[in-house]
Amino acid sequence: MMPGKEPCTAMRIILAAPRGFCAGVNMAIESLDLAIQAFGTPVYVYHEIVHNKYVVETFRDKGAVFVNHLEDVPTGSTLLFSAHGVSPAIRQLAKDRQLRAIDATCPLVTKVHLEAIRFAKEEYTIFLIGHEGHDEVIGTMGEAPAAIILVETEEDINALNFPDDAKLAYLTQTTLSVDDANRIIRCLKARFPQIIGPPKEDICYATTNRQEAVRTLAAEADLVLVLGSQNSSNSQRLRELATEHGVKAYLIDGQADVDDAWFEGVENVVITAGASAPESVVQECVEYLREHFQATVEVRTLRLEDVHFPLPRELRGLSISKA
Repeated sequence: MMPGKEPCTAMRIILAAPRGFCAGVNMAIESLDLAIQAFGTPVYVYHEIVHNKYVVETFRDKGAVFVNHLEDVPTGSTLLFSAHGVSPAIRQLAKDRQLRAIDATCPLVTKVHLEAIRFAKEEYTIFLIGHEGHDEVIGTMGEAPAAIILVETEEDINALNFPDDAKLAYLTQTTLSVDDANRIIRCLKARFPQIIGPPKEDICYATTNRQEAVRTLAAEADLVLVLGSQNSSNSQRLRELATEHGVKAYLIDGQADVDDAWFEGVENVVITAGASAPESVVQECVEYLREHFQATVEVRTLRLEDVHFPLPRELRGLSISKA
């Protein structure tokens, strides 16, 4: 607490629900835990298992090794593909190196991959709405690199030139801002009326639900805390969404990042978490504000989530030890 500053005794925490881990993240984390138990360490993971500093550091301590190049994985080792998915070239390289590959790709990401393959086979040019360099985008574009064009902004669309009879389709990264994606889609449809999209939208249920909660609760907030890492796309979108609604918002990994100066004069704090942030870091922040600002807590549930994804086939039948 800042010297000379009195705590805000009237602080109220509005704890958004749903928040935190989605079904895809739960599946990926359980998969890595099971792989470590079943096959021993090290278990190699291509890129971060999920985009969360706390989760990655926890698994490093358990013996997971995160790599950006499969050449760094010894021949014959156990390798887990992260929740964000990989391209066919990476799958083939893993096979060539005789790695025991376990695919923990989120099924909702796999859905986008399959849509890309289908559109490419039907000779569509595909506009992928997403962020350059994101693991998910790299994996999706790898499914049909000759057919996919990345679109990030409306300016990108203005630079596109296709005839009126061109076969065009669009897909989206699963963790985008719903509002931003819809804006880009509207722009694409205005520029290319013949464009088609997937039968069902690509932005995942968890991303949509967490954004809906922030959009709704921002009206009551003086400040929004988003638990999540800086490289988490869906967490960044939550912070941006709160800011767009005129509310100060901070994206933090955990309680250690909290600055007491943020709360001067603040009465209502909305706390949420990105889809890769563990509930433990949320509760640490809640307890900190309770202790330092006498905050009360109100859980606000906007939607119920009951989604579960099956484990990769290589791990089915195994269970995590509770010891």
